[in-house]
Amino acid sequence: MMDYANTSKMISRPVVTLSYAQTLDGRLATSTGSSQWISAPESLRFSHELRVEHDAIMVGAGTVCKDDPRLTVRLVAGRDPLRVVVDSTLRTPLTAAVLTEEAAPGTVFAVTDRAPAARCDDVRALGATVLSLPAESGGRVDLVALLAALHEWGIRSLLVEGGAEMITALLRARLVDRLAVCVAPKILGAGIEAVGELGIRELARTLIMTDTSVIRYGVDLVLDGRVEYPGTPTMTAESEGSVGCVRVS
Repeated sequence: MMDYANTSKMISRPVVTLSYAQTLDGRLATSTGSSQWISAPESLRFSHELRVEHDAIMVGAGTVCKDDPRLTVRLVAGRDPLRVVVDSTLRTPLTAAVLTEEAAPGTVFAVTDRAPAARCDDVRALGATVLSLPAESGGRVDLVALLAALHEWGIRSLLVEGGAEMITALLRARLVDRLAVCVAPKILGAGIEAVGELGIRELARTLIMTDTSVIRYGVDLVLDGRVEYPGTPTMTAESEGSVGCVRVS
């Protein structure tokens, strides 16, 4: 397991683990958005083990609106992580699972000034926290500012489970430290890509997984490793010791 506390202290933000399930051809879902379930039951159990391992779990508003996930720990023993929903305009329904059945007090919504004040009040009335943050050029929540805020709250490890826009934005901003990808033996053809445009035009600029393990869960394979970015100094044995070993899904 990664030494989250020490690594987080070194980088002044939570350690970010990106975890998702995809088909052999790199799809998160069909063209209509159907994704339950791409992975096998054994892989789902492993994803819940990851939730126990992290202080907080984060998804985008699109994932909440489409899939209505609970973002809780159910398939293994352990406490629920803090739930973080990145929702610039606060379009999450008030009936969403992250706001009902006593879930609201453990949920944080990261919004921008585009979120209506009345809507913010409604969400707060349910017991959730609304965190207003700066917007990036495209009007979305500034992820660097969000991670800084979470770090100030004492969050040292953050598990991100999607969706595609969130996955791409974090990789593009070089904010992912660990990557755990479940590859299911399925082919969809046209569908929602796991990773979108990263601006890479040369193979020398590709992102690389290092210290990678490949573990079988049922019929799925989980690739688990640390992410290295082009131009980033290679970690020495001494620095690797401070980060710890990598094991995710």
